[in-house]
Amino acid sequence: MKKIVTIGASTSKKSINKILAEYTGDLVSNVEVLKIDLNNYEMPIFSVDVETENGVPDKAIELNEVFNVADGFIISFAEHNGAYSAAFKNVFDWLTRIEGKIWRDKPMLLLATSPGARGGQTVLDIALGRFPYMGANIIGSLSIPSFFENFKEGELVNKELRATLNVLVNDFQKVI
Repeated sequence: MKKIVTIGASTSKKSINKILAEYTGDLVSNVEVLKIDLNNYEMPIFSVDVETENGVPDKAIELNEVFNVADGFIISFAEHNGAYSAAFKNVFDWLTRIEGKIWRDKPMLLLATSPGARGGQTVLDIALGRFPYMGANIIGSLSIPSFFENFKEGELVNKELRATLNVLVNDFQKVI
């Protein structure tokens, strides 16, 4: 059975991006969904000095192994001051020390959401610009604005956004 990794790129216990990533992963048929919680991959702040002194953290090696068995990725980004959350950026930095093309040319959906009207579009744009250099095979992307208005009782209730997400999921399903 194919395996997909979902990541809500935040450490918030009530992360709306984790909710969105996992919701989207559950829309994909006939796959095992590996739901990554960044809280389970806490590691020191990346530094060449820390790496030289202590090597790559065990948690980074463990997560890298999960990425090795994945057939695709669904990531939803929290936007912190217009960029990745510090936790995601740190994990990202450590993983690139193991495997520069961390996404391994596997299919990927990139998402973002926020309570605001732009829905994390700025951080999504950063990922869309950067991830192809890191081995991303981006199948599609979507920003969900005003999360608490558009996502209720465990599902995306905005019909236009839901239709767009379903098309992206179908495209993703075809290539994993």
